[in-house]
Amino acid sequence: MKFALITDIHGNASALEAVLAILHRDQEIETIYCLGDLVGIGAQTNEVIDLIRSDKKIQTISGNHDENVLALLNGERYPDSYLHAKAHHSWVANQLTAENRVFLGRLPRTISKVVESRRILFTHYAYRDVRAMIGEEPLRSTIDGNKETLPQLFADTSATLICFGHHHPRQFVQVNGTTYVNPGALGCQPEAIAPFAVVSGDSENWDVEFMDVPYDDAAYLESFNASDMPSKELLRKLFLGGRS
Repeated sequence: MKFALITDIHGNASALEAVLAILHRDQEIETIYCLGDLVGIGAQTNEVIDLIRSDKKIQTISGNHDENVLALLNGERYPDSYLHAKAHHSWVANQLTAENRVFLGRLPRTISKVVESRRILFTHYAYRDVRAMIGEEPLRSTIDGNKETLPQLFADTSATLICFGHHHPRQFVQVNGTTYVNPGALGCQPEAIAPFAVVSGDSENWDVEFMDVPYDDAAYLESFNASDMPSKELLRKLFLGGRS
């Protein structure tokens, strides 16, 4: 089997379009798994969701930014750990079309596949309780992934392959019969380069190819600069490498 991994698009349709153009050239790729955080940071909120919704190869799960926005829209508890971003998430919520709001609200938190009796997990990150509301802080704390920390982080998960995002740097660890893969944040790199991964093989041997696609960020930056989103200059500094 062969599939692709993308994650943390964060409102960057320009980067997403560039990656999808590459992926659709490979007819052997059966499925593109999107590991959450479609929105937040970038201003192309609806453009990203429209691309995801219209692509029949993509299967998507929710990320914490997606759920933070939904919590505000639904009048639910908002997580204390993201109070610094509440104004920004309120701005994102106001951008969403009705159709895209419904789409986000229907996303599962995880996808599980079984290959030759062994499990693959697609998740935004490790959960303390996958059933808890986002306001109850269901995600575990972010850590630097290595051979010691990742097995501890996903200690309650039995899988031959664990695919995740949330932590923006690319990660790849193989230990104790499990492969851990984070393709890296597609939409918020310091340069106009979008990372993703392609996975092939079987339950005994996963081959992971990491790729970086350069893209034209003019339209992305134009929408970002024209927006009235809160904390825009801080976001530019933290997630876009200061690009203007």
